[in-house]
Amino acid sequence: MHAPPFSRALLLAATCLVPVLATASAEAQPRRAASQGAAPSRAGSGIVTGIDIQGNQRIEADTIRSYMLLQPGDAFEEERLDRSLRILFATGLFRDVRVSRQGDRIVVQVEENPIVNRVAFEGNSKLGDDVLRNEVQLRSRSVFTPQAAQADRTRLLEIYARRGRLSATVEPKIIQLDQNRVDVVYEINEGNIALVSRINFVGNRAYSDSRLKEIVATREAAWYRPFSSSDTYEPERLNFDRELLRRYYLRQGYADVNITSATAELSPDRSGFFVTYTIDEGRRYRLGKVETISSLRNVTADQLRGQVEISPGDWYDGEAVERTAEAMSDRANQLGAPFVEVTPRIVRNTDAGTIDITFEVKEGNRLFVERIDITGNVRTQDRVIRSEFRLAEGDAFNAAQVRRSRQRIRDLGYFNDATISTVPGSTPDRVVLNTNVSERATGEVSIGGGYSTDAGALADLGLRERNLLGTGIDARINGVLAQRRSQLDLSVTDPSFLDRNLALGADVFYINRDLLDYSGYRERRYGFSLRAGYEFNEYLRQSWAYTLSNRTIFDVDPNASLYIREQEGSTLLSQIGQTLTYDRRDSRLDPRSGYMLRVGTDLAGLGGDVSYVRARVDGAYYIPFERLLGDPNFVLAITGSVGALESFGGKPERIVDRFFLGGENLRGFETAGAGPRDLATRDSLGGRFLYTQTTEFRFPLPLPEEIGLTGRAFVDVGGLSGSTKGPGIVDNGSPRVGAGVGVSWRSPFGLINLDFAQAVVKKDYDETQFFRFGFGTRF
Repeated sequence: MHAPPFSRALLLAATCLVPVLATASAEAQPRRAASQGAAPSRAGSGIVTGIDIQGNQRIEADTIRSYMLLQPGDAFEEERLDRSLRILFATGLFRDVRVSRQGDRIVVQVEENPIVNRVAFEGNSKLGDDVLRNEVQLRSRSVFTPQAAQADRTRLLEIYARRGRLSATVEPKIIQLDQNRVDVVYEINEGNIALVSRINFVGNRAYSDSRLKEIVATREAAWYRPFSSSDTYEPERLNFDRELLRRYYLRQGYADVNITSATAELSPDRSGFFVTYTIDEGRRYRLGKVETISSLRNVTADQLRGQVEISPGDWYDGEAVERTAEAMSDRANQLGAPFVEVTPRIVRNTDAGTIDITFEVKEGNRLFVERIDITGNVRTQDRVIRSEFRLAEGDAFNAAQVRRSRQRIRDLGYFNDATISTVPGSTPDRVVLNTNVSERATGEVSIGGGYSTDAGALADLGLRERNLLGTGIDARINGVLAQRRSQLDLSVTDPSFLDRNLALGADVFYINRDLLDYSGYRERRYGFSLRAGYEFNEYLRQSWAYTLSNRTIFDVDPNASLYIREQEGSTLLSQIGQTLTYDRRDSRLDPRSGYMLRVGTDLAGLGGDVSYVRARVDGAYYIPFERLLGDPNFVLAITGSVGALESFGGKPERIVDRFFLGGENLRGFETAGAGPRDLATRDSLGGRFLYTQTTEFRFPLPLPEEIGLTGRAFVDVGGLSGSTKGPGIVDNGSPRVGAGVGVSWRSPFGLINLDFAQAVVKKDYDETQFFRFGFGTRF
């Protein structure tokens, strides 16, 4: 049936004047364009004798013919011809396509889409070209289509919107080149960041807006957050905030809490957002009955009740319930039950406002680790991460060991984050541990400066790579030039030598110290150390070191103590030492609970000019107050140290080998300000027996967390004795006590420590110091 002439004219005009911008439009409005004068065809009339391709430059004619549904020998059909036209458009290879019938032949006229020569970005400064290039789909040597350019524009706007730059504009500019090529240039105006202007809470009765603002990760824009991104609106962060609020309410006893919504409304001038969280608090519950039942054959409920940290009458704490279940599972593992499932059964008594909890301990599914998969590590080798796992492929699955493995991986310092998830394995009794890490930069080029009470003004220059070539090797070179100390160090450490439980390292050092103010002399030492260490188990570790060092005491004050003047000159130290450490802290980087005990001994006299045995015991115990005060930053740290030195073989130790008290190890006193002293010259002589103890309570200050201020209150106790005997030398090892408060500020320029301490118990000849200041920065 012939199409009416008027309809055919409209069809021809639509095909010529309206470019097809997307496959969808090609599918929605397919048309077959016939050249002028072409004879109209009837469906099913005639046989196709050939297909002629015209206008193609890069694409082979046979390739185009392969997309046609009509082939030589087929009968002409209007529908199949139209569908062929749609298919050619859908390939995205052509800007325009015309299909017509000329006699018994089909003529396909194409206009190819150009090839992208290069993709460039102009006007971007906040986001680099590499970041933006990974977000666009157009690439060099890819086929250009207008819809792809528009899709890239939309994607770039989304990226900027996520970073709070809602006023950003992106315009793709197409530069025509010869040989049907184009340059695509995205002209970008990044605009200003739309910050969170206000945070509101609806439905909260138990806690004020100001308290809840401390819980959520999103922050209101403020002048003291110039380097923070927490006040930038990010939609993903709102969902995280909802979870933070929910968990906070659960810790406070609101077992039925529901954060119904978290919405953001853009201000009329598009300069900021108003964020609103809607909360249904529900009722607050206390704990009723707390029971433990066990169906394990070799583990009784009585053996597990010591892990319960909640009691009847307490406010319900959802996180404490989870911690108790985990602790019970870990304890059952230690008692010889490898497959354990602890389920807290919760019964609400709404009328009484109580919750009864029964911890059901039973044998869990027998699960074994089938495989450990690691993703996200671009440069860090798999073996470096696997060496931190506390279980291997084929071992019985142990949730406690998985958590510990995750913490050890995080403690490496190579990653922003590390997560371990479990997925079913090839059989029901096997699981796969999926480990995902997000790498951080581990190389450091540091140029720093600052001031400290001990060293004075200082400059610092260093180069360090903590994960050399992704092998986990830590290599560094660092130099410090200060008023009272100069130091150069070269160090390299392989924490897993030959993939064994063996850490090897070496150090080369040069140190020059000015101790004229403390003891009337200068000290210079240089040499090297060789180190080796290994682990007995998860918590017990031992390391060994051999040190060969030349020490020189020079530039001695003519009025210095006779004992110090006799020390002038050089000595050679040949020393072997060992350190045995038992560490049960929750984290090595930022401990908040647990304890650590370290025993070290040094033996000098394997050659060299001095012979002595020196021993030292250090301990630390951390008590968290999160449960009591609702904030994990409240921590009580109790630390102590005892050291003893004894020479032998007629080669007495030198003053540089002795212990000194004051400053860092006893605040309220100057460095080397307490202990044995020559009263005539006021020089500190050091001692052979040292003990110190510090009780420090660390707490957050009532200021926004972004400022980075934390406070502490402390009491230091210490004593030093066992010095040289002689006229005018006092040697009293009775306790000295210093007490005070301090502030640490993690500023954009580095860590600043301020300590204000009073010497509460002291001797008249001790040198005291009320204020200690330390500042340093690296960039």
